Amino acid sequence: FHAEQAAVLLLASIMKRSNNVSSSRRKSRKAHFSAPSSVRRKLMSAPLSKELRQKYNVRSMPVRKDDEVTVTRGHHKGQQVGKVISVYRRRWVIHIERIQRDKANGATVNVGIHPSKVEITKLKLDKDRKNILERKNRSRLADKGKGKIREEEVQAMETA
Repeated sequence: FHAEQAAVLLLASIMKRSNNVSSSRRKSRKAHFSAPSSVRRKLMSAPLSKELRQKYNVRSMPVRKDDEVTVTRGHHKGQQVGKVISVYRRRWVIHIERIQRDKANGATVNVGIHPSKVEITKLKLDKDRKNILERKNRSRLADKGKGKIREEEVQAMETA
């Protein structure tokens, strides 16, 4: 072992909390790229716009077919709002209306964009989606005493 590798191993062992979870890069990548569709749905989440975040107190949601999104990164960044045509879980991309390119033979194809590079501006709401928003609502979780621990709370615990 080199000194650097030993330091990295030591750091990894300190940072790791649970013994039943691996911190191996190889295993993490294998789990990610061989994930089933049900798991990919959650991994293919996109952040909500500032207005929606304010309204629902939720930071991100899994992308869905009729959501409206804007692209925030890459070549298509900042173009008008588009509706999600399809969520292509096998390829880890979503297709958005009007974001297309021309092929050499003249055909137009949709450009795949990763959901983390878009921002949801309008949600397609149904009862399941409303339940998810209700469950993820941060202010409701704060009332239950869950979520981020603030400095005052830590000091109060120490003095008690």
